[in-house]
Amino acid sequence: MKLNIVPARTGLTWVKLGIKTFFGQPLAMSGLFFMFMAVLSLATLVPFVGAALALALLPAATLGLMAATEEASKGKFPMPSILISAFRAGQQRKQAMMVLGGLYAAGFLVMMGISALIDGGQFAKLYLMGGKITEDMVMRGDFQVAMWVTLALYLPLSLLFWHAPALVHWHGISPVKSLFFSFMACYKNMGALTVFGLAWMGVFVVAAIVVSIIAAVLGNPAVAALAMFPVALVIVAMFFTSVYFTFRDSFVVDAADDAEAPGEADPLSPKLLLPVFGY
Repeated sequence: MKLNIVPARTGLTWVKLGIKTFFGQPLAMSGLFFMFMAVLSLATLVPFVGAALALALLPAATLGLMAATEEASKGKFPMPSILISAFRAGQQRKQAMMVLGGLYAAGFLVMMGISALIDGGQFAKLYLMGGKITEDMVMRGDFQVAMWVTLALYLPLSLLFWHAPALVHWHGISPVKSLFFSFMACYKNMGALTVFGLAWMGVFVVAAIVVSIIAAVLGNPAVAALAMFPVALVIVAMFFTSVYFTFRDSFVVDAADDAEAPGEADPLSPKLLLPVFGY
């Protein structure tokens, strides 16, 4: 397996492929996304450990959506069971995915802990447990600092885990090594990922403008607020559909790796390590 460095314009290609694949199987992809959201929402209801459990399930659940996208891109109808692909790939990879989930939950909670040192835990409590946002709360300087510090810390955390679930599941890389490879792949392809993110922001803005125009034509501003929520959910579902393509194009599996049996690749092998550094 080798790192594949793509031009920045590839970010637009990923967005187009995500939208095209979603509309190729709209019922399946939207249904799976809503199931994905439901599973994480139900996990948060578990007493005492709900938030941590939902965070730990996120890498595996995201992998399920990526596997569904792979099926849909081949013209196949992804079944609901594909969401638990991470737990059906054998004991070793299931355990690795659980470790990855634990690492993500730990990293996220540490990030929230750092923000709590700034504002006494107001932002962390609001984010993890929900609640009402008040004007006084938002205007507080320490709350704003905690929010921006959290956003700054989330960027490297997201880069570490962006490709990690797929590397663990499809290539048998160990959890810690998958974090390293994920970060390096994102770093080397930062231009494409930046275009990818900006393009999705553009899609959301255009959708909001279209909904607002329709509401204005109908003479009912309330339509915009009512319609934007389901539109936003569909856009997020298309975004998750496109994530698979960012992974697919960031790594190249050579013939030697194809010849190996699944799960037999050595994550410490030089042929996996050296291409990442470009040697």
